Amino acid sequence: MHDPFLSRNHYRRFMAAADLVSFRVSEKESDLHIQALHDLSTPARKELLKLRREIGEYIVKYPNFHSTLLPWPDDPQAPALIRSMIHASQLAGVGPMAAIAGVIAEAMGKKLLHRSEKIIVENGGDLFVCSDTELTIGLYAGDSPFSGRIGLKIPPPRKGMGICTSSGRLGHSISFGKADAAVIISSNTAVADALATAMGNKVQKPEDIEPLVEKAKNIKEISAMVLVKGDRLGVYGDVEMVPLKGA
Repeated sequence: MHDPFLSRNHYRRFMAAADLVSFRVSEKESDLHIQALHDLSTPARKELLKLRREIGEYIVKYPNFHSTLLPWPDDPQAPALIRSMIHASQLAGVGPMAAIAGVIAEAMGKKLLHRSEKIIVENGGDLFVCSDTELTIGLYAGDSPFSGRIGLKIPPPRKGMGICTSSGRLGHSISFGKADAAVIISSNTAVADALATAMGNKVQKPEDIEPLVEKAKNIKEISAMVLVKGDRLGVYGDVEMVPLKGA
């Protein structure tokens, strides 16, 4: 049995940036690990409470928004945060809550960008990153031989980028697949989160990976994708797999 807390610490250890200050803000289910040029804990906590309040108020109004596994219909009157989740759910064919970690990570990151030109926000294993240097993000994929040994090296995400992971074996999120890891990189973090869930749901066996890599090539919102099932690895897009130092 895997301990999700240990898995999270392992993941965070490999995404640490030496030139940034790390701090953590949490509220109920939300646990954000943030790296910036200086400690922004106070404004970050204020923003987290605001974001959770917006989502909570919408769920009170529409309780099914929290539980449905189907795409949510358009709601032009909804707050921008909710509309982003709706768009992601429709694009990926999953429920809107599949995008919640990603949408919060991006909203938080963009709010803090005017205080720090470099920012990394991790929320439940999903990332929003903005930096003028290339980054290497560690890959944690359970018992796969690739887990903790390789990283995803991505070009400088100067305009912000989402890197989201779904697993059928780790974490608390709902997954109907058996992927050790399904990683999506996109300029829209909510979309990356929802698509990671959708792609992960489709991986039942190693042979499923190749067709999904081909499918990803036709989804313009996907900048890159990495799928892991056991000793099988599928990679598409603008990402380089590199060995992790000390692994």
